[in-house]
Amino acid sequence: MADKKMKEHGNVLADNRKALHDYSVLERCEAGVELVGTEVKSCRARAIALADAFVRLERGQAFLENVHIAVYDHGNRFNHAPKQKRRLLLHKKEILKLSQQVRERGLTVVPLKFLLKGGLVKVELGLCKGKTHEDKRQTLRERQDDLDARRAMREH
Repeated sequence: MADKKMKEHGNVLADNRKALHDYSVLERCEAGVELVGTEVKSCRARAIALADAFVRLERGQAFLENVHIAVYDHGNRFNHAPKQKRRLLLHKKEILKLSQQVRERGLTVVPLKFLLKGGLVKVELGLCKGKTHEDKRQTLRERQDDLDARRAMREH
């Protein structure tokens, strides 16, 4: 059953659907995450919640905040704290580029997905612009129109 689940979802461990609803993604990039052993095991068990997660850029480093990685069931007294600050592994140029975009254009860096790539846990980051209420309604309208068009094509 685990093999079927991996084929179904690919190597995506967690998705941030709320971010795609609240923000329009302008640019995407991939970063490593500095994790301890029990965090990796919880990630592999897909015990991750990205609902209100964000990236803070400070002192030349990027930190992933407000990500809930559940405590590992079989861990011992050295288990991790579920909502601790986690460092992102990015090149200096990438961090400078992101911080410049955030400072000048008022954009936000949001984690979109947690991935398993080559045995390592990675996070897909999105450089995002916040949607207004009207933008969200427009997106819902477009999605509904697309669904109606597919349904009509299937019927004929």
